[in-house]
Amino acid sequence: MSELMSERMSDPIPETTSDLAPRLTPLLPVAAEVTVVHPVRECYWLHALLLLATVMTTLTVGAGMQFNFQNNFAAYSADDHAAPFFPWQWVLQHPARLLLGIPFSATLLLILLCHEMGHYLCCLRYRVWASLPYFIPFPSLAGTMGAFIRIRSAIRSRTALFDIGIAGPIAGFVPALSAVFLGLSLSKPRPPFVVPPDIEFGHPFIFNAAQHILAALTRAPVHLLSLDRVYLHPIAFAAWVGMVVTSLNLLPGGQLDGGHIIYAVFPRGHRWITLLTAGALIPMGLQWLGWWLWAIVLLTTGWQHPPVPPWPGLDRKRKMLALLMVLVLLAAITPVPINGLRAADAFHTLFAR
Repeated sequence: MSELMSERMSDPIPETTSDLAPRLTPLLPVAAEVTVVHPVRECYWLHALLLLATVMTTLTVGAGMQFNFQNNFAAYSADDHAAPFFPWQWVLQHPARLLLGIPFSATLLLILLCHEMGHYLCCLRYRVWASLPYFIPFPSLAGTMGAFIRIRSAIRSRTALFDIGIAGPIAGFVPALSAVFLGLSLSKPRPPFVVPPDIEFGHPFIFNAAQHILAALTRAPVHLLSLDRVYLHPIAFAAWVGMVVTSLNLLPGGQLDGGHIIYAVFPRGHRWITLLTAGALIPMGLQWLGWWLWAIVLLTTGWQHPPVPPWPGLDRKRKMLALLMVLVLLAAITPVPINGLRAADAFHTLFAR
């Protein structure tokens, strides 16, 4: 202690405060350039416009389905007396016909909205910047190509990634499952169509399970029939679309919801699981060509998953929940969603020419 004091007393005393500047410089705050990032303003008008357009397209499709259901025409039929595919001209002739599409449209949009809001609300919980849902109107079999949200900021933990990824499928599966039971309850035995349907749909495993449960509870004649002999109510078809959307989003790979879940559970295995999933979809494409499209989606989006800090990992409850989602995927998936779109048939037609 004394030696330190003597050394300090032997130092020359500065005559001006400017001599202290070199010694005090490291202790003073250093000026730095600060960049203020202003968030992009949400285009609420665009979300509202897309939602309104999707309401109109789904009402149009639903109106045609409901009319055909009530009059015992196939849902998508070439019968001259039936409502055509995407019957916009038929609706314009009598706009009140749109009211027939309310059961289908309301059910489907509720399922899609719950799915996307599950993601969105979970983003708010973890302070992740995300957009409101964008609905996609399209003159398809369901009147829409679904909905999505955009995540515009980084996800800061594996827990947040897992919760955001899994919230959508859970939130969408609950109303879809309710619609399965309600739609099957309103369905009827399949009538003898004058003109055979142009399109046949496969049934998810959950439909068969629900049919057996309703048969045990009600003993109604329609529930004692196999599903290929049942004419599904438009609400049941909306539930079918919801189950297909859930199963596609839960495919384990890429940047789908299932891919986010896999990355959160097993970051190092994400690429390999994506590759295995795409490989499994290739033989399935021999029965339905759409699986090849989803295999391409997985391969093109599965190699550049946004990085997430590896630590901390997931707790045991979330890992068990991930296993539960595997069961949801198996229950909701339809190996052949639409009959007649097989690669084998396409190859036969090509080489027959």
